[in-house]
Amino acid sequence: MLLRYARVCDAGSGISGARPSAWRAVAAATVLNTPLGSLYAFSVFLKPLENLLGLHRADLALVFALAAAGFGGGMNLAPHVYGIAPTAIVVLACGLLSSVGILLAATANGLGQLALGYGVMFGAGGGAAYILAQQVVNLSITRHHGLVNGYLVALYPAGAMIAAPLFGWSIRELGVRLTLGALAAVLAATALISAWLISGSRVALVTGAPAAAWSGAERRREVFWRLALVFFFAASAGLMVLSQAAGIIAAYGGATSVAVYGTTFIAATIAVARVGGGWMVDWLAIPAIAAGAHAVAFAGNMALTLWPGPEVSVLALMLVGLGYGLISGLTAAAVAVYWSRAVYGRVAGRLYLAWCVAAIVLPIVAGRLFDVTRGYGTAMVIAAAGNVLGAVVALGLPRQRGARTDRRTADDDTPSDAAGIAGG
Repeated sequence: MLLRYARVCDAGSGISGARPSAWRAVAAATVLNTPLGSLYAFSVFLKPLENLLGLHRADLALVFALAAAGFGGGMNLAPHVYGIAPTAIVVLACGLLSSVGILLAATANGLGQLALGYGVMFGAGGGAAYILAQQVVNLSITRHHGLVNGYLVALYPAGAMIAAPLFGWSIRELGVRLTLGALAAVLAATALISAWLISGSRVALVTGAPAAAWSGAERRREVFWRLALVFFFAASAGLMVLSQAAGIIAAYGGATSVAVYGTTFIAATIAVARVGGGWMVDWLAIPAIAAGAHAVAFAGNMALTLWPGPEVSVLALMLVGLGYGLISGLTAAAVAVYWSRAVYGRVAGRLYLAWCVAAIVLPIVAGRLFDVTRGYGTAMVIAAAGNVLGAVVALGLPRQRGARTDRRTADDDTPSDAAGIAGG
């Protein structure tokens, strides 16, 4: 029995049992989450916001951390609002919340309004929309779960890859306020399109009656905490890079153009790695993938520590991003392997709290260290140490079979998965 489950119903008729439209669900997630991924291009706003509002690097690191915390809060709230309104309306509300948050940030005159708009509202709306879209997609697809989940989590860095050069150009030509205003308009438009696609997907998330608590086997606490730690250590380094990539490259002597386009390449690397990490879970052992990904990120951190310079900084940060991207895609796919897909959103939302903590800790520490030392050397060493710990923890994960075969076992025990019809 599950507290939250899903009903697949014919759009507009309320008749259960109609086959869901996987392509509409995936398209809705793509349209919704790609512009929300501009969160990962936040580093482009660092110097413009510092100059406009008179803020310090640690202040802006706090704003990014609040956005990450809001993201986690939104993800964990989302499973509790299934059924309050039609799924399409809930998704639309989340997208509009993010849009209004960015609009507040565009008109901010100080840290408080910027933190509320960009940090709390944009983050919370994005997190809720993210997990809603993932749950809908996981209930609509029947195969290639690793690859599809890797694709879903790749949408954020893909959005940053698109947004970073556009933001760089727009800030230079129009200013930071108009750039944020344009982002708010895009978020509102994509929320409307995504809601329309969700309404045609024939997947409705509803709230089930209270049921018995999960058994220990279903919770898999040891697996959960081990996977959370693996994700945390990777995300600590990865989010430090994503939130401050332009600043890090500039600190090592890179020109402004190199910093902006370097951020784009790093985001592209993470996007591709996330798809790859999810795809590899369909075929390879999860512990080996996770340990190898941490080793790649460690190599990047140490390369920049040993050979500091503008060219090396871009390559090194791409390696850190590659390792983080692989872990991120792996984590999303591992949830579909280790747990039933009917509780995907519930487990993923809790697991992604590790991402939120990572975004709060090391990025803020790195920002503070930069304010004091005017460099990122110590932060890179801390990130490298985290990668070592992450690799050690990863080796203890279960050597689960690939998602393609394991899905049959998990789905056989989940009536709502097998039938696609509301039930307890």
